[in-house]
Amino acid sequence: MSKKKNEQQDFWMGKFGRDYVSRNSIKRLSKNSIALFSKIFFSKTPPKECLELGANIGANLVALKELFPEIKTYGVEINKFAFQHLAKTIGKKYCYNQSIENFNKNKKYDLVFTKGVLIHINPGNINKVYEKLFRMSKKYILIIEYYNPKPVSINYRGHKDKLFKRDFAGEIMNKYKSLKLVDYGFVYHGDGSFPQDDLTWFLLKK
Repeated sequence: MSKKKNEQQDFWMGKFGRDYVSRNSIKRLSKNSIALFSKIFFSKTPPKECLELGANIGANLVALKELFPEIKTYGVEINKFAFQHLAKTIGKKYCYNQSIENFNKNKKYDLVFTKGVLIHINPGNINKVYEKLFRMSKKYILIIEYYNPKPVSINYRGHKDKLFKRDFAGEIMNKYKSLKLVDYGFVYHGDGSFPQDDLTWFLLKK
């Protein structure tokens, strides 16, 4: 695969990606994610290992560890500043400072997931990311993203072509027919207890 960066990768590797870290905290983000993951995996066998593509500072992995203390967590993060936080959170040997597109490890995990990350992938690379999600998953693929029936580009904090909504779950299931939809749901930004950013989640099983 080509190592040449695209504009979306440059965007998140630079100042905007660093500022994103400054706007968020593990404590606030992980609290709401604990509630979300507990709903998603309610009555299901906990995954033993998980990989998050686009882990940022590690809040989602902290949440999963809180729910399932025995789980081994791994993360991929493109922004060097966020990666430094991630390395402190889950341990440097468990995380990778790379773009998702260029990450290539010959290992499978019980759960591979993204949360608010596929929306920022260059549309020309999205099928390559689907391939990684499928190839590296032993059992579950979890997609937590903005949803739209058809691909559409949305202005993101004053920036064009940095946020793309589409039916990620539908597309990956169409690409890999063996995937089955286990469950799905929506989390509203106005939830009085554990709000998320109007995210739709899909739990798929191989």
